[in-house]
Amino acid sequence: MFIFFQAGTSCQWTTDSQRLILEYFDMIHDFPSHIYYYALKFSPSWIHQYYSAELPQEVKVVRGLSDRWGACFRTVVLNESLLVLAYWKDTIAVGSKSEDIVTLNAITGSKIVVLSGHTDWVQSLTFFPDGTSLVSGGNDRTIKLWDMQTGGVVKTFQGHTDCVCSVSVSPNCTTIVSMSEYNEICLWDIQAGECHCIIQQESCRKSFSNSVQFFPLDPQHFISVAGGKVQGWNIDGHKIIPEYDSSCATLSFDCTKLVSFNGRVVQVQSPNSGVVMAKFHMDIGGIGHCCISPDGRLVAVSSDPSIYVWDITNSEPCLVETFTVYTDNIMSLAFSSSTSLISANYWGKSVKFWLIGASPTSQDVTDSKSAPHASPVRSITLQAKDGIAISHDSDGVVKIWNLSTGLCKESFQSPARPYMGDVQLIDNRLILVWHTVNGIYIWDVGEEKLIQRVDYPPSSTVVDLRISGDGSKVFCLNTLGEICAWYIWTGNVMDKVRTHSLPSLENCLTTDGPRVWVHLSGGIEGWDCGAPDSSSIEDYRKPPNRPHLDFIGGIRRKRSVLPGIEDTVTGKVIFQPPLRYATPNDVQWDGQYLVAGYESGEVLILDCNCTLAH
Repeated sequence: MFIFFQAGTSCQWTTDSQRLILEYFDMIHDFPSHIYYYALKFSPSWIHQYYSAELPQEVKVVRGLSDRWGACFRTVVLNESLLVLAYWKDTIAVGSKSEDIVTLNAITGSKIVVLSGHTDWVQSLTFFPDGTSLVSGGNDRTIKLWDMQTGGVVKTFQGHTDCVCSVSVSPNCTTIVSMSEYNEICLWDIQAGECHCIIQQESCRKSFSNSVQFFPLDPQHFISVAGGKVQGWNIDGHKIIPEYDSSCATLSFDCTKLVSFNGRVVQVQSPNSGVVMAKFHMDIGGIGHCCISPDGRLVAVSSDPSIYVWDITNSEPCLVETFTVYTDNIMSLAFSSSTSLISANYWGKSVKFWLIGASPTSQDVTDSKSAPHASPVRSITLQAKDGIAISHDSDGVVKIWNLSTGLCKESFQSPARPYMGDVQLIDNRLILVWHTVNGIYIWDVGEEKLIQRVDYPPSSTVVDLRISGDGSKVFCLNTLGEICAWYIWTGNVMDKVRTHSLPSLENCLTTDGPRVWVHLSGGIEGWDCGAPDSSSIEDYRKPPNRPHLDFIGGIRRKRSVLPGIEDTVTGKVIFQPPLRYATPNDVQWDGQYLVAGYESGEVLILDCNCTLAH
């Protein structure tokens, strides 16, 4: 048996490990294989990635479940609700509702020292560029300069008339700029300990989200955010750049990008010229905090209770990660590297460490087409024999997914704006069908042309629409319990039959080769349309010999719940999807692969490589 120690950790780790071995020596000696087998599940991400093949996991997550194990790889719980954090190399400083500042080792999560000196909440923190000192601002209206070697207060700056909500240090370590909740900006000479300039940014609103930030490479200039405006200043108090509308903004390290947020629109632009380099829209609530990665490639924004990470290297940014903190409020964000994030959380009183690229949904950030759908997924098609799944959203975007990697192979835009539809790869042609009040449309996605338009009587409401498993026909089920069929390539009516009972669910058709199965109030009924050139639909009363069909028909309605996956032998649930993945808009299951699409635009792919129940 091997005991691993991570390089760079303290001697305390070694001592604790020795005590653990001595305390539980008999258990470790008698059951080493059991401990190894189960410990792999809880090992750090860097071990997990090397031993993933040995993990006791019957269900492989190919794509989706970004909030599963691996994304948040460490949580450090403190005693107070957290308000702000700052990061420098391997040190984290955290301010809270207490009067103290706690510093943590970013590798081990252990406390280094507690800095005491403020008499009220600590609202803002920033390290010196060289990490030797820390600057803090609080509700006691003071700014304090701390020596990180001794943990003592070097200087206290007084002069603000209300709470200090943001501080920043110039790159040459000579000036501190601070901002209060009432939009007052003060510039302090660090050596003299005095304020040499006061700026009152115009705004009638007070806000604890006001912020200031020096240009990372320019000791003469900084930006401020207050009252929904971003303004640029020099240290003499004169404006230097155009004014922008924004409630939150941040500068890249090389000063070439200003990322700002106005409502739900995120803009990346040049801070000097104002030229917009990229822009994207977020379909979420208010944006709370933002930060930009050290290499300038990624932007992280928080909108409680989630963190969204976007790649901004192209003119069309793409979402590459979504981290969920559930019911917590995210108070502060910081990149600890170009591939990892740290968040300070209010209700959970915790610091969370997030690894970008650890979750199964993470793709190469340069691959924009592998990003989730921007709109709700309306239909999912599983074609396991071809190794693909196909998704189709309400904006008409069709994506082909590789079942083994979870990557998007191809993405297409179609004119469809449906509530329901279906798409299938037929003889290397991607065929999309959808329904509107004017009829049923059959579209060749690759060639971007309409194959057929089929008139459909408006006297009944369409319940579901599906392409047959052999790709020759289109089936439509209406509220009267009628199944209508048309030939895809000619648009001619094939046949119409009436089911033995009325439909009980929305989206209750599924196909199995030439057969179509219908989930009705009286149970499941099957109909056989025969060969591709057959002209009639025959009643097929034989119960489905593929039990997953009942599973599909029973959960494709909006208020459905994706159940846990069970082992058919033991009956034990071996996989339980998280709550956010419990209500798919559409799902397909063939006994090995489960593919689901969601209102959020996400696609979930599971590889169930064992005998399962449902």
